Amino acid sequence: MPTVQTNDVETYYERRGDGPPIVFLHGAALDHAQWAFQMDALSDDYTTIAYDVRGHGRTGGSAVEAYSIDLFADDLDAFVTALDLERPVLCGLSMGGCIAQTYAARHPDRLAGLVLADTFTPAFLTWGERLQRSVLLRATIPPVRLLGYERVERAMVWLHERLRRGSSGDYGEIKRLRAEGPRMETDEFAKVIRAVARFDETRVDLPSITVPALVLYGENEPAFVRGHASRLNATLPDVTVREVPGAGHASNLDDPEFFTRAVREFLADVGRAPRTDASDG
Repeated sequence: MPTVQTNDVETYYERRGDGPPIVFLHGAALDHAQWAFQMDALSDDYTTIAYDVRGHGRTGGSAVEAYSIDLFADDLDAFVTALDLERPVLCGLSMGGCIAQTYAARHPDRLAGLVLADTFTPAFLTWGERLQRSVLLRATIPPVRLLGYERVERAMVWLHERLRRGSSGDYGEIKRLRAEGPRMETDEFAKVIRAVARFDETRVDLPSITVPALVLYGENEPAFVRGHASRLNATLPDVTVREVPGAGHASNLDDPEFFTRAVREFLADVGRAPRTDASDG
């Protein structure tokens, strides 16, 4: 089981292929397995690496009382340093995208490119978004302690589907990934959710992210995520934005072929490898 010391935690990761490195960062309450399709498909031309963020999967929890996106970005820096990765491309989804943009703003010279999927920036664009990201997200913690996060998440999926059909995407695939991986401890879930809910406290200077960036978002995303895709398009110096047809908030799982093809084309455009027709999905 490959692990590496990153700050005060032993971080689990998986690595495939050979070539320029791309590091994948998963969403909250998932783990590295979220990226299995992309890792396999891109490993013909690239070194594909995915790890379990602190609190998740085989990395598991830590004694730190409170987590933050800043802490997760520090862990990512230690991870990249420990593996001696030379100018990787980062690909983060949802919470993973929050971590990736935070790291990229701090260390743009250490990256070759950035893929931000189904994610958002620290700023609240509307009062409704502030309510959803800050208040309602924190409000899930007490029922999770009582009922478990699986039941609470199913209720949230039901609600989101009533508000925007298709926003949850292929939720059955998410449930499968959860069932096959290590169970997340409730206290760790609470620390992770609070970290995401407090992302507005993190300083991310988007114009300082000078590396080429690709922003992907699902066609059926919640409105606030689509709004942040527009904000990233207007703010990042070198950015391409693409909509993943028919996808919800986990677009790499909802349409893995389209998602992977878009990432491969982006990698070729930033000069990480010649474009080929192999393994486009």
